[in-house]
Amino acid sequence: MRLTSSAFEEGGMIPERCTCDGEDQSPPLDWEDAPEGVKSFALVCEDPDAPMGTWVHWVVYDIPSTIGKLPAGLPPEGRLVNGGKQGTNDFHRIGYGGPCPPSGTHRYFFRLYALDRVLDLDPGATREQLFRAMRPHVLGEVSLMGRYHR
Repeated sequence: MRLTSSAFEEGGMIPERCTCDGEDQSPPLDWEDAPEGVKSFALVCEDPDAPMGTWVHWVVYDIPSTIGKLPAGLPPEGRLVNGGKQGTNDFHRIGYGGPCPPSGTHRYFFRLYALDRVLDLDPGATREQLFRAMRPHVLGEVSLMGRYHR
């Protein structure tokens, strides 16, 4: 699989509009070349450089297999118009919470998972709940890393 964004390149700087210093808008993401047998996709964005350990910025799941992108600026709602669902991030909110490091440059990994089933988790699931439900169903995984500096 391949995961890209028109907002930033692999290893590049995430634009301010996608951070807490801007509009806190989720970036657009596109993917292709999913493995055969995919029934749904899940996406997690996390910062492994956070002072208190890995910080979860976004949890999305049950994205239909017919979808190959997420548009910029998804609303902070549990159910998306494309049929997917958003979970709870470490800001204790549903939806996307953009980069907001206390200082320095942090890395943000957007990881997309191709799954062999729809998980049917309720909206608002945490990363841990998602990982438990999807663990035996992952057909493929790809990541896109962006950075942000404050």
